[in-house]
Amino acid sequence: MLFNSAEYLFFFLGVLVVSWSTVGLPKLRLWFLLLASYYFYLSNNHWLILLIFASTGFDYVAGRVIDAAEDASWRKLWVALSIVINLSPLAYFKYANFFAHSARGAAQVFGIELSWVDLNVALPVGISFYTFESMSYTIDVYRRQRPAERSWQRYAFFIAFFPKLIAGPIVRASDFLPQLEHPPKLDVATLDRNLFRIFKGLVKKIVLADFLAQYADAAFDHPGSVDSLSAWLGVYAFALQIYFDFSGYTDIALGSARLIGYRLPENFERPYLAVSVTEFWRRWHMSLSTWLRDYLYISLGGNRMPTELGVYRNLMLTMVLGGLWHGAAWHFVIWGTIHGFLLAFERWRRGRSPRLGEAAAVATPHRILRAAAMFQLSVLLWIPFRAESVGTAGALLGKLVAFEAPEVVTVGMLLVVAIVSAAWLAQVFDEYVGTLDSQAAIPVLLKGLAYGVLFAAIVVMNSAGAQPFIYFQF
Repeated sequence: MLFNSAEYLFFFLGVLVVSWSTVGLPKLRLWFLLLASYYFYLSNNHWLILLIFASTGFDYVAGRVIDAAEDASWRKLWVALSIVINLSPLAYFKYANFFAHSARGAAQVFGIELSWVDLNVALPVGISFYTFESMSYTIDVYRRQRPAERSWQRYAFFIAFFPKLIAGPIVRASDFLPQLEHPPKLDVATLDRNLFRIFKGLVKKIVLADFLAQYADAAFDHPGSVDSLSAWLGVYAFALQIYFDFSGYTDIALGSARLIGYRLPENFERPYLAVSVTEFWRRWHMSLSTWLRDYLYISLGGNRMPTELGVYRNLMLTMVLGGLWHGAAWHFVIWGTIHGFLLAFERWRRGRSPRLGEAAAVATPHRILRAAAMFQLSVLLWIPFRAESVGTAGALLGKLVAFEAPEVVTVGMLLVVAIVSAAWLAQVFDEYVGTLDSQAAIPVLLKGLAYGVLFAAIVVMNSAGAQPFIYFQF
């Protein structure tokens, strides 16, 4: 069940009606939303819902045991068991194919054929997201940063809540569970704001991301058959495609959750206006970057290392593992390694020249120029992420510098240039002039007309069928 499908529309409307009809019966409402969330996941993963049941059941028990235990070794044992039990299914489903294919390649170097090593393990949708949420809960309880949740029903709902279940954002128990202690509320302003957010997310996905995907796929899937201009357009198209696709999903998730009565954390803050790689990761997929910081980077020692080399090592390891989180392939390892190197380099530069720190978030020409330069770098950094192999990335990079002219410039190519340019300038306007989401002051008649036009555009662009969101594969 995709957010951009008619099936989700009817499902969500039904959930809204029943959930607000039972708002005076909080336990019944919670049971209904939990069962609805399980149905939502079941529609995408079928029997693999057993993985959520197993993870939820064990971590609920583990949290209670860790919270009650006084013996440090006993607490360490249980948090270690939680981490192992959470990571084991993730490792199998996400990395079994990777290691099998790597073993085949290594064996072929020595003339050994292992053609039978082909597991074809399918990745359960959402496993990377709910696994990290469940792990963060037991780790927080172990660190005494929150008490264990006493109600299995509430804990299960925290893990399974359907708007964020498939592709995030990655939610912390300390942010979500306290919301269940108060009756949800929904006023007209909140309804208006979040309906607009859902429509905005659908437009991002269906009208913009799916259109740009045609040009990104043409460049990345067949780099040898495109000219230099098409290659550049494909690279820029993917940079905006993945942003519109993922932030569009997040808009729908946050809007849906808020209409039901719950807040989810923001996941994007105009990332293409960052002036450094460090700032980019404070603006892009923020729930993942803060998770990696709090549960991996800090656990490795973070900044509290005897030498700067230790800090650089922690940055590298965090980003390499962050790359592997996105997918089990060498190009993701390379992508994470490049980001880790750049983060370490920026830290080294700031240490030697404090004046090279990030510019203040004001609209100075210097900062806007730095943001424009960083945007170009961000576009290029997506190449190893999107390319399906190192060879594909190399071939595409070769096309970028080949200076091959296209036979014809199409209207679609001009539209890609217009979308990329307008999207970046819109982020500049939103950051420094005023929010583009100030729809509250728009007259009701005009707003209704705008929604009608947007809905028509969504239906027309989605007529070929709902396309999956990019982050479903991670």
